[in-house]
Amino acid sequence: MPAIHSSPESESLVVPTQDAVTACADLLRVLADKTRLMVVQLLMKGPQTVGQLNETLGVEQSLLSHHLKLLRDTGLVVTKREGKSVRYRLEQVSRSAGLASIQLGCCVLTFDENCGSDPSGSGPSSGCRE
Repeated sequence: MPAIHSSPESESLVVPTQDAVTACADLLRVLADKTRLMVVQLLMKGPQTVGQLNETLGVEQSLLSHHLKLLRDTGLVVTKREGKSVRYRLEQVSRSAGLASIQLGCCVLTFDENCGSDPSGSGPSSGCRE
């Protein structure tokens, strides 16, 4: 379904369709979880196995697998089997000027690559902009 233009005067302003807004809201709802957002941030640095992700996040493997399944269901995360293990990676990541970004379709999610993730949740680690 094509996007709807709001008026002829504002040709550059595109008003999204109801379906597009719903899809965007669903995707952002999945990313609103702290653990899933941390997984996305870690995967922006490159593909990882569940064991590697779990080593950083420190959550139960079954819970991490649940979060990864939700991210796979959205199409953000894809898998590749390597022997007995499965490597997870983000579908599309771009890097520019110290920032890693992923195109979500409705918006772009960007993390500062100089900002490490803090699994304790107590605040940003060194190198983060505040």
